[in-house]
Amino acid sequence: MRPPIPVLSEYGISPKHGFLPDVLPLTRLPDPYYNKWESISTNLQNLILSKRLRGVIDRLPILSTIGLEHDAEWRRAYMLLTFFAHGYIWGGDTPCDRVPPSISVPLLEICDHLEVPPVSTYAASVLWNFKPLFIDEDIDDLDNLATLVTFTGSLDESWFYLVSVAIEARGGPIIPLMLTAVAAARQGDSATVTRCLRGFAERLDDLGELLRRMHESCDPGFFYRRIRTFLAGSKNMAEAGLPHGVTYDDGTGTSEYVQYSGPSNAQSSLIQFFDIILGVEHRPTGEKPDASESEREGRSRVPKHNFIRDMRRYMPGPHARFLDDVSAVANIREFVESRAASDQPLSIAYDACLSMLRTFRDIHIAIVTRYIVLPSRENRARSRSRSPEAVRNRQNLATASKNAAHKKVKGTGGTALIPFLKQARDETHEPTVEIWAKKLLGRQTKVSGQNDFFLGKEEEADVIEEPVVEHGLAGTWTMDEDYGAYILHALVLSALGLLVARETRGYWRLTRASPLAAGHMSSIAGPCALAGGGVDVSLSGVAKDVGSYGGSYGVQNVYCRTENGSFVPVR
Repeated sequence: MRPPIPVLSEYGISPKHGFLPDVLPLTRLPDPYYNKWESISTNLQNLILSKRLRGVIDRLPILSTIGLEHDAEWRRAYMLLTFFAHGYIWGGDTPCDRVPPSISVPLLEICDHLEVPPVSTYAASVLWNFKPLFIDEDIDDLDNLATLVTFTGSLDESWFYLVSVAIEARGGPIIPLMLTAVAAARQGDSATVTRCLRGFAERLDDLGELLRRMHESCDPGFFYRRIRTFLAGSKNMAEAGLPHGVTYDDGTGTSEYVQYSGPSNAQSSLIQFFDIILGVEHRPTGEKPDASESEREGRSRVPKHNFIRDMRRYMPGPHARFLDDVSAVANIREFVESRAASDQPLSIAYDACLSMLRTFRDIHIAIVTRYIVLPSRENRARSRSRSPEAVRNRQNLATASKNAAHKKVKGTGGTALIPFLKQARDETHEPTVEIWAKKLLGRQTKVSGQNDFFLGKEEEADVIEEPVVEHGLAGTWTMDEDYGAYILHALVLSALGLLVARETRGYWRLTRASPLAAGHMSSIAGPCALAGGGVDVSLSGVAKDVGSYGGSYGVQNVYCRTENGSFVPVR
């Protein structure tokens, strides 16, 4: 008997806003008994700045959790105490490896209730840490959001959290949409599955555009030196000053060291839902796909010590159980593969989702490069110019990179950051159905602005001659005799009706068929080919004034390859 399709309400999941709470997060605990916690929250930034937070918390009495009634109160209490704990650990010149009983005792009880670990998580910093500026406007609008608590009191820190809040809200409707697709696949309803996949692909593109806005109000240098420090966990943080992890002193004298990852986007239940529903599998970092990968029965087995899988321990309990239950019913990949030979629109819609999800991960890698990798190199260069005494004065996640031997930058989750992200990105294309799509998305192109340039040479010595592709809102397209890595992106957009190739006196012109195409015009930055009338046509050009900058949509300098291989402009 097949397991039932999960019902969202049983897991506290909203059909409109997904994993964000149905009831808006509280701005204050209603019971005056908790005024001392609220007072610290109000003055948290000043207490950290003056380095008096530890003293205040040491003198704080142990408050009972008996006054917490509704889930919203438990969630706010968890958010407050985890912010206090991280401020206490990382708020001095050197980290403190002991969290005092005034925080530990109530925090451990709250964590048992919410089924989360006693550390700041994605749920604490994002899901339960926002409020709308205008209650009558939707929370999927990034410009209508504000944070409740931050370490620094800066716009940069608020913006960093709020981009993720908006992504969660905008992506929420994808959850019921794809559960509908699962039900349709059980009934053999290919048309409904195709429709759902097309909606999924378009919504994924919206999420990518939100993620691209990170740079608008979050400065990379400030994020690296001030914000990221407080987001660090205690796992794999020996270089940052926590060789054994931390102890949560519960007053019994028996507390032992524990290690937890800090908040990470890998703890987003929404992103993990995307992978599960599309059948994307992630291996432990560094592990290559094996030869028996095509065996379907092996797809349901989850490898041990998988970081992405491990991140479910940091999700609220009901959310983690929802993902487990979705894994038991996910059937989209198998359904598409079973009809690949007879239903091309279904295959293209499925591959479109994988392409959009891979593009989303490309954007994330570019952000990580700008906000973590480059500042870490600057930090090492800066530390070499300082006196040894000045360098030794502070120790945290930011200063840990001063040692040039630490070549692999670690994330707040404690992982080797770039290898993990690039492998997750590359694994996203593996389920592609069409053979040509698998070949194109699987190409390892040298793309500036996406880490190869910034991180230097790869460990492999082989160098492949390939054209450099410049990404951005105004990206230069280059041509090559081989297939381009972005052909699929153009094809699926054309299939979805977002882009159209029209013939003009024997040539083909790329135009937008929908305002949704505006964002795509900037991301199709590679050798592109559109199939029309049985003729393969290559296009190159420069995307101009697209995306959030406004202006005209379309392309300039569009070319068509002639029979002899030369390129002539499309007039």
